Amino acid sequence: MQIELPILPVTSVGSFPKPDYLREARNKFRRGLLSRSELESLEKQATREVIALQEEVGADLLVHGEMERGDMVEYFADHLKGFGRKGLVRSYGNRYYYKPVITGEIERPEPITLEMILFAQSLTKKPVKGMLTGPYTIYDWSFDDHYDPFDKDRSGRRQAVLALAHAIRQEVEDLRKNGIVFIQIDEPAVPTHPSDIDIALEAMEYLTKGISAFFITHMCYGDLRPIYDKLMAFPVHQFDWEFTNNADKLFPLIQQFGYPSEKSIGLGVVDVHSRRLESPQEIEQRIRQALQFFRPDQIFPDPDCGLKTRTWEEAKEKMRRIVEGTQTIREELARTGGPRKLVFEFNGSVKVTPKS
Repeated sequence: MQIELPILPVTSVGSFPKPDYLREARNKFRRGLLSRSELESLEKQATREVIALQEEVGADLLVHGEMERGDMVEYFADHLKGFGRKGLVRSYGNRYYYKPVITGEIERPEPITLEMILFAQSLTKKPVKGMLTGPYTIYDWSFDDHYDPFDKDRSGRRQAVLALAHAIRQEVEDLRKNGIVFIQIDEPAVPTHPSDIDIALEAMEYLTKGISAFFITHMCYGDLRPIYDKLMAFPVHQFDWEFTNNADKLFPLIQQFGYPSEKSIGLGVVDVHSRRLESPQEIEQRIRQALQFFRPDQIFPDPDCGLKTRTWEEAKEKMRRIVEGTQTIREELARTGGPRKLVFEFNGSVKVTPKS
């Protein structure tokens, strides 16, 4: 299997803002005023709109927008055996979610994301990423009333994270069997607990081993310095980081310790927590700065994080400006004989080749 993308493929981290009609529908569903089938129909309608938005602005590697999800951890916990719910907790701003609690052995009774990802992929000829919350983040953002999270050797915590890794691997396998070859595993909690880096690494090794897919992991929050060496050993093809807000920390770290030449980088070039619309020239300059540390074939420009906190219009305009700023750099590369595209080959292993 082979897929071609333009050099500097523009992508997004995952979530998009929910349209007003979908937010209203979700509230009605929670109050018992809307059926599950009616809600799912509106979630698919919103997914169509997200795919159309990305097609319109010219993004290259698409996401489905997570219209069927509320919180990234709560959604997976609701579909896994062994989880219950506790009270509402504040996530950020005025957004709240029901914090999951582990009450028994963790199992995945059936596919969680497959139907919606395949629906999104059916709407476009461009590749759509499979979007999964990672096992360590699901564990860390949940209460644990079943495993032993406080034992001195952390064996209970490790057991729980690996049980989650087993469940998420099943999801990965189903996505890959159905033709999804770009798979993102979100692990924002990993940098916030340096003492658990070995557990997080073991989990990532388990859920990616032997699978011919292009694996991406998105991490935000926390300090990468204490875990950088072991982080570079994660068996993924791309790290996705928020360079707009953390360039002053990330580039010096990369300059000091290096970055694997075989890995690409998800380069956050717009701030998802600000209504300010960055100019294409600003985005262009951020890519130029990154080119001092990475080859063109390593860079995937995208927002710093998910766009769900922005309005629909803001999300669309930020994506459009990423494409515009990126296109300037692409044209320069073409004029100087640089690569014009990336060829991804999935034949038991993953090979990425830049071509003119």
